[in-house]
Amino acid sequence: MPTFRRFAAGIGTLSLRPLDLATDVPTLHSWVTQPYAQYWGLLTATVDDVRTEYERIERTGYHQALLGMHDGRPAFLMERYLPAHDPVGELYQLAPGDIGMHVLVAPPEQRVPGFTTAIFETILDYLFSDPQVDRVVVEPDVRNTKIQALNQRMGFRKHSIVTLPDKQAWLSFCTRDQYAEATRMNEAG
Repeated sequence: MPTFRRFAAGIGTLSLRPLDLATDVPTLHSWVTQPYAQYWGLLTATVDDVRTEYERIERTGYHQALLGMHDGRPAFLMERYLPAHDPVGELYQLAPGDIGMHVLVAPPEQRVPGFTTAIFETILDYLFSDPQVDRVVVEPDVRNTKIQALNQRMGFRKHSIVTLPDKQAWLSFCTRDQYAEATRMNEAG
């Protein structure tokens, strides 16, 4: 049963559901070991390494992994976390309603214009559907210019470059209003 479902015109149905470690780990392994996923730091991971990482995430109580589906097939991974329990939370002024987010899109079987934008809209719609969430926090690697451009298109504003245990990152934020404005601009343009 999906946790969240959204229809994207010209794309199909995108949904999110909790990660099922018993069945989803091989799929995640096939994604995180691709060269384009280098910023996840799991390029040389085994299936067991990936299982161990997502078991650790599941046990935290403040970090959750969700599998994104496109018309019923796995298409992306989204993680949400509470920045107050993460190293990034030590690097900026935390605010009530902050939620952290990571996203990884599966390698495409075929390119679909607007697909990644639709995934981001699905994720942000999901996160902001929680009335307690006021701001989404991201911290992409400074070298990951593609995700930074997409973040900006979705309404994220760069705050500062921060040093995390595994990377130099662009700390960026997106409020409900910034996302709403970005969505209006994207639809208009």
